[in-house]
Amino acid sequence: MDPFVPNLLAGKTAFIAGGTSGINLGIAKRLAGLGCKVSVAGRNPEKAEGAAREIGGTDIALGLSCDVRIYQSVEEALKKAADTFGKFDIVVSGAAGNFVAPALGMSANGFRTVVDIDLNGTFNVFRACYEHLNRPGASLIAITAGQAVNASMFQAHVCAAKAGINHLCRVLAMEWGPTGVRVNGISPGPIADTEGMARLAPTPEAEANIKARVPLRRYGTKEEIGDAAVFLSSDAARYITGTILDVDGGSQLGDARSRDGSNGLA
Repeated sequence: MDPFVPNLLAGKTAFIAGGTSGINLGIAKRLAGLGCKVSVAGRNPEKAEGAAREIGGTDIALGLSCDVRIYQSVEEALKKAADTFGKFDIVVSGAAGNFVAPALGMSANGFRTVVDIDLNGTFNVFRACYEHLNRPGASLIAITAGQAVNASMFQAHVCAAKAGINHLCRVLAMEWGPTGVRVNGISPGPIADTEGMARLAPTPEAEANIKARVPLRRYGTKEEIGDAAVFLSSDAARYITGTILDVDGGSQLGDARSRDGSNGLA
């Protein structure tokens, strides 16, 4: 059963950076399914157009080519989207990069690239979208990660970038709150059927090990991240800003296995 009423977001418009695949495409589909018109942006124009078709076609979705690292590219994509569907009620910044490497095995360029996509890209999207927002009432959402608060070996670049995103959300929430713009973040846990989890858990054994660490003992779904985005974009969250919403099955609480390796239940 759908937890939201039909057409909850009818008449609203959204822009999703990084919305051509994975979690962000899942968010775009969820918003569109509730009546929202969505623009999805990614670096590959063919992939962006394909994502728009997958969402539902030109009446409700627009695919755009955009490199979040380049401010002018972001400006151009946002203008095209706003010219097509109108000012934005919802903006999601979710473009991200990642790879596993120790700090001593990471080049300066590798570190800079992830920070550029994740942190600088989020600033670019949020800064450039401001003039196109429906104010008051607009909801901005950054996709962050647990590495923002929990240090993780071989993830120095991601930890630094995501921590920056969390604080950027809080600062913008303070600065833009008086205009009625809310700024929040979603921090997903392990999510099924994503490229990231395919890399982190390529075997059934690795997958079982990760699930055993999560209090709810399962992966989350892209639909559940979409539901979180719907909530933060709805009137139910109209007094929520500057918050990072963990949608992770409790995984940031720590390893949920007992010391003997059991599940701790009688």
